[in-house]
Amino acid sequence: MLSLREPTGTTSGVTFHQMLEKIRYEGAYPTRERAETVTHAVLSGLGRQLSGDARADLAARLPAEAALILTAQVPDPEPLTSWAFVKDLAARTGGTPATARWDTGAVLATVGHLAGADLLDRVLAQLPSGYALLFGRAELIQAA
Repeated sequence: MLSLREPTGTTSGVTFHQMLEKIRYEGAYPTRERAETVTHAVLSGLGRQLSGDARADLAARLPAEAALILTAQVPDPEPLTSWAFVKDLAARTGGTPATARWDTGAVLATVGHLAGADLLDRVLAQLPSGYALLFGRAELIQAA
């Protein structure tokens, strides 16, 4: 299986085709076209949730095609909760919440890897709690 390199500088060095192949593998999708459809839907949804520097920095770490999908969306004034994000994705794609959750995990795990730990921390800080799990991370809560 293709290994995605750690990001260096402003771009990941990963092509859109390589990104799709990684998502295809992670999501067990039968075709590259299915992986591309899922990727487009999830990145569009994420683009509606993020704004500011975190959005721009994330776009800079993605292949150009993926960055365009992310940044073509107008950010919502109030980000959705993680569960609302999954339900919105299911409604937009005609899928079930279970398949939307699977699709989200396959795409966002790859996006998180391309982003790197520090940028992913900044992205997650901008989103409501629960998104860490969508990116394949445990969500740590500080003690009060």
